Parts: sequence; structure tokens; C-alpha cells
Amino acid sequence: MAYQIIPVTPFQQNCSLIWCEDTKQAAIVDPGGDPQLIQSAVTNAGVEVSKILLTHGHLDHVGAASILKERYQVPILGPHKDDEFWLSKMAMQCQMFGFPEVASFAPDQWLEHGELIDLGSLQLEVRHCPGHTPGHVVFIDHQHQLAIVGDVLFKGSIGRTDFPKGDHPTLINAIKTQLYTLEDSYRFLPGHGAMSSIGHEKQFNGFTR
Repeated sequence: MAYQIIPVTPFQQNCSLIWCEDTKQAAIVDPGGDPQLIQSAVTNAGVEVSKILLTHGHLDHVGAASILKERYQVPILGPHKDDEFWLSKMAMQCQMFGFPEVASFAPDQWLEHGELIDLGSLQLEVRHCPGHTPGHVVFIDHQHQLAIVGDVLFKGSIGRTDFPKGDHPTLINAIKTQLYTLEDSYRFLPGHGAMSSIGHEKQFNGFTR
């Protein structure tokens, strides 16, 4: 898998452009804002966007999803249906985070735990990892030992659980059962900040030890 991290929004959320190097089929993961910046990255990479993937429903991860759906005429996949609460309350989120108004929307497909998403010759496994939000999912490329984990796990930290429907014990359980069961060599792209590896976090992340 080839990828490019595109920090967007005042929260510097890691939107990820991922693609199959064999076919140049690409997906935009968590387009939280700055759609022109994301479009420029797509053009510069010379790839063809075939889908938009969402890890969860928070505004800084989904704010430009509808714009890019129309721009590329592609479906939005994810998150899990338990995040319908967040996607249906865009106005509340815009007010909460001080963002320009974004219309509520629903994805073309809610994702379930264990589903497989094809992207050219790549395949991503969907794992449901609730806690930060109830419908949070992560995407795992086992062939290249790379995971896209949204706001579940960060380098040296974990997702916050003080927003509505967040739950700390549920988040810790998701990390330990869905991410820490991966081999230590797996790397991950978090929703904010630098990349890390599963092994590094298992050993040094004080929030999960």
C-alpha cells in the first residue's frame, strides 16, 4: 500500500490518501476538511479515487466527505452504524468545534466488523473499535502490516472518551482485543500526530499498560 498523510483542519487531523501501486486505485480516509488540499494531493499522486472511508463520525474526520463524494462521484463507506448519532448531528458538531456549517449525511454503506474492502489488489479488514465513539472502525492491510486507526490509538496516547457516547473501558478493551492482538511489527496511521507501531505502544504507552 502506498499512502500520503494530509493534515487538515485546525486540529491537524491526519487525512490519509491510500492507493494500490499496481492499479492506482485510491481511497481517501477521514477527509475532515480542506477539500482543495486533498484534491491537490490526489492530482499530484496521479491516482484514481474509487471510495471514501470513514473511521468515525467526528467532524474533523468527516467534514469534507460530502464535497469529495460529489467531486469524484464515489461512495462513502463507514463508519459502523452506531455512529449514526454523530453523522446526524453535524450542526451540533460545527457549533461545538467552531467549524463552518456542514450538512448532516449518511454514508452509502455502514461497515460491519470483519468486512473486507477491496482497493485494487489491496484488501483492508474492518474492525469495530468502539470507545472514542460507539461506531468507530479501523482499517487493516495485513499484507503490508499497516493499520489506519483514527482516534482509537496514538503514539503515546489514546482517544479521548469525554464526548457524548464515549466510554473509556470500552476503548481500552477495543485497543487490547482488536489492535494489540496484531503482531508487534504492524505500523499504524493515527488520526492525529506521528505514526507508531503496535509493539512500541504495547511496551511504552502508559494509557494501556
